[in-house]
Amino acid sequence: MDFWDELFGTQPDPPVAVTLVTGAAALLLVLSGEPWRLARNVITIVHEAGHALVAVLVGRRLRGITLHSDTSGVTVSRGKPTGPGMVLTAFAGYVAPSLIGLGLAALMIAGKITLLLWVMTALMLAVLVMIRNVFGVVSVVLTGAVLVTVSLVTSPQVQAAFACLVAWFLLFGGVRPVFELQAKRRRRQARDSDADQLARLTRTPGLFWVAMFVLISLGAAFLGGMWLLEPVIAR
Repeated sequence: MDFWDELFGTQPDPPVAVTLVTGAAALLLVLSGEPWRLARNVITIVHEAGHALVAVLVGRRLRGITLHSDTSGVTVSRGKPTGPGMVLTAFAGYVAPSLIGLGLAALMIAGKITLLLWVMTALMLAVLVMIRNVFGVVSVVLTGAVLVTVSLVTSPQVQAAFACLVAWFLLFGGVRPVFELQAKRRRRQARDSDADQLARLTRTPGLFWVAMFVLISLGAAFLGGMWLLEPVIAR
């Protein structure tokens, strides 16, 4: 009973300094070189989870997820190759980190820090079931292990700081891959990207879909950042 009370209960907000420091750390990580390449694997997991979740919601049959060491990934589902369901499935990947980050920011300001951590853990478990390669399994297990360890072993203060860092990282980390995508498209290195698949499905220029990804990711980062900074602004 104590677990359920803690899971759905309200925890204190992290100190203002923690919110600012974790936000700065997440931004520096996203803007970095090699550290970003490693951390980007988490963004890829969430990206592919977005494809998978929407595929299931629109009635497609999910076949599996593959994650690669170059931070790319593939989600395979079966169903009608055209139509709204396929469009939504293709669209979901690049916006998933930003929208999930926005949801986590909402949980943070509501004081649902424990729930936030376990929601992310449940997401990792759901993805793990569908992973079809060794690198993917290792990546998801390690990410899930960190979440479980923080949730079960650390103090409420550490949990709050970590949850804030995760929310910031997904908000900022959802933006950079969109610009990386367009850079690859300019070099003609991403002919089968989500944007180009959407272009073929809808007969709309791929640049339009990249612009949509940009608007949503930047909008989520701005709104989620305002929510996380609310205690700072209110002072």
